[in-house]
Amino acid sequence: MDKQQQVWNSERYDLKLGFVSEYGKDVLQLLQPASGERILDLGCGTGDLTYLIQQSGAHVTGLDLSAEMIEQAKAKYPALNLIVGNGEHFQLGEQFDAVFSNAALHWMKQPIPVIDTVWRHLKSQGRFVAEFGGKGNVERVVQAIREVLQELYGWNADELNPWYFPSIGQYSSLLEERGFRVVYAAHFDRPTRMEDEERGLRLWLDSFAQPFLSGLSKQEADNACEWIAQKVKPDLFYDGAWHIDYKRLRIVAIKHD
Repeated sequence: MDKQQQVWNSERYDLKLGFVSEYGKDVLQLLQPASGERILDLGCGTGDLTYLIQQSGAHVTGLDLSAEMIEQAKAKYPALNLIVGNGEHFQLGEQFDAVFSNAALHWMKQPIPVIDTVWRHLKSQGRFVAEFGGKGNVERVVQAIREVLQELYGWNADELNPWYFPSIGQYSSLLEERGFRVVYAAHFDRPTRMEDEERGLRLWLDSFAQPFLSGLSKQEADNACEWIAQKVKPDLFYDGAWHIDYKRLRIVAIKHD
């Protein structure tokens, strides 16, 4: 059982998973980008929110670990400044008025280096505005994955889990220890309807849960996904569609030095 990295399909991401950037528009209301500001979009994906930040008149830089996502973003928005980089340790040689991040920080399992790096890239009184998976995010799905991989293949799924889902208290404490002043924090349920009604759960698993399944053959993965679906369907399939049990954490923190 080898631990695998997440691999992104940027075309599928844009065609089938538009809810990620659509929900992120609400987080832009917290950011309130202003004309002339320098803003870093940390984990920018295929650039939709990066582009909206640019439309406000801000000078925006998008950074993402996935070269494929950056390539797709450049094809869509050639005028954007986009960089492949690791959110846990990057050095851009400049400071920003704000660092923005949507649906990315939970993929960065070392929060302290991320927070340190954000701090170094913010100007004094700069703001850090983010939304990502919070404590209990996709808990029902993860529970089913854990049970199925153990029952069918004797695997410990916890060793393959690619995510970091902190509570408000955990993440706020890390920010405060670094010197940030947390001015807003919310942890809330956001059940998310998948556009593909019948295959919605499988689409989600293929798109976001690869580290759990990539060590399996296609037949084994198909079998595992069928069993996962059976376990969660009573809770997550309703109103004719799959709804993933998202719980999100939103944070606004100010660099206080």
